Amino acid sequence: MTMERVQCSYESLDETFEIGKEMYRGQQYSQIYFARLRLMRTLLYSLVSQWKPNSPVCTVLGLEEGKECVVVGTLFKNMKLKPCILDEYSKERSVVPLVKLHNFVDKDDYLVLEDESGRVKLGGNIIVPSVYVTGIVVAIHGKETGAGDFLVQEVLEAGLPPQIEFPIKSREDRYVLLVSGLCIGSSKSNPLQFQLLVDHITGHLGDEKEQSIASQIVHVVIAGNSVEIPRGLLNGQNLASKDLSKMAEPVKELDILLNQIAAGLPLDIMPGPCDPANFSLPQQALHRCLFPGSSVYNTFRSCTNPHCFELDGIRFLGTSGQNVDDLEKYSEAKDKLDFMERTLQWRHLAPTAPNTLGCYPYTDRDPFFIQNCPHVYFVGNQDKYDTRVIKGSEGQLVRLICVPKFSENGVAVMVSSKSFIIVFLKMVFYSNITLPAFQQPLTLNISF
Repeated sequence: MTMERVQCSYESLDETFEIGKEMYRGQQYSQIYFARLRLMRTLLYSLVSQWKPNSPVCTVLGLEEGKECVVVGTLFKNMKLKPCILDEYSKERSVVPLVKLHNFVDKDDYLVLEDESGRVKLGGNIIVPSVYVTGIVVAIHGKETGAGDFLVQEVLEAGLPPQIEFPIKSREDRYVLLVSGLCIGSSKSNPLQFQLLVDHITGHLGDEKEQSIASQIVHVVIAGNSVEIPRGLLNGQNLASKDLSKMAEPVKELDILLNQIAAGLPLDIMPGPCDPANFSLPQQALHRCLFPGSSVYNTFRSCTNPHCFELDGIRFLGTSGQNVDDLEKYSEAKDKLDFMERTLQWRHLAPTAPNTLGCYPYTDRDPFFIQNCPHVYFVGNQDKYDTRVIKGSEGQLVRLICVPKFSENGVAVMVSSKSFIIVFLKMVFYSNITLPAFQQPLTLNISF
């Protein structure tokens, strides 16, 4: 029996992350911090009037000892374990091998608040350095002490941004499939595993029930790290013709698989840290010439990282994982979902950029500022699948999703646009036969 695939409307919202007329003229990264502070300060000032209506707002230079006030500024985190290029050079010259840290948080870290007038060290137990990172703009209520520090009494973050109204639920269920970390060309990648996923979502696999579910998949998003170029070939030397062909093989294989998907349903592909794209955020869309087969379809879209779009009025926002992975190095949290929630509370996708995360040196704007709260916020290339629904002070509801690396565990995430119930599709191996298996955790039955 032939099943007709469900359709939905699509609108790309990636204009903010596209580097169009921007030109590098030797500008410094301080300008993006100033642009971020100007933008966030206007927002926080509007919130301070309700938060502390009787406290004056002043600058760092205007602080007076013992006088309570509110100061709005950018946090700077002093970290003694933070990597330094000179230290890296000395380690390379050292005979004794040194252990490389995965987290640079230390008990002696402290925070400094900075604005255009100056900076002041923050004290007290209210603001915990391990939670925050450099680059966050906050409002702080407290008073200056005799030692010259600012004793923090309360902290005000921007909170979740306004959210567009959630569309009326349709009777027909629709699914958006999220997958990341295909890593085609690496030793971890299993071509059969991904081919099986392609066959399933295109309706060429499974019984009538599974084909019915596959027909309800209206969109596929590949969230970065789709290919892995052999690192041994990238040694700075001119490549021989045989080496050039080896570098192109993973991309050719990816194009063949994407060609099968794009022939049946819409597809978005985002660049990741291992893909042939620019390193700094926002990563620009992978060039269409890399995909001569799949790019001929109007269903194929090469998108930026971060990526924002709307399906039938439901807003999706996602990254390939660099922003959350960098937060894990310079702060602490219970899990990756906590880091994701913090970025929404701070209204900034990549607060550590450009301090420890590479980004383009913008002069008059900050593209990572979150103006509108998404309904679904996903991050790719994570170690394991996880999800949570958070609620804002104004009733905003956001589904957070950690999309795991497909090459390591064979898991793709399907999000229901009707109830936002998560179903993750896992390729399960039985002897020499590979079959798809649907798994729906009971704890995730949280609907909007």
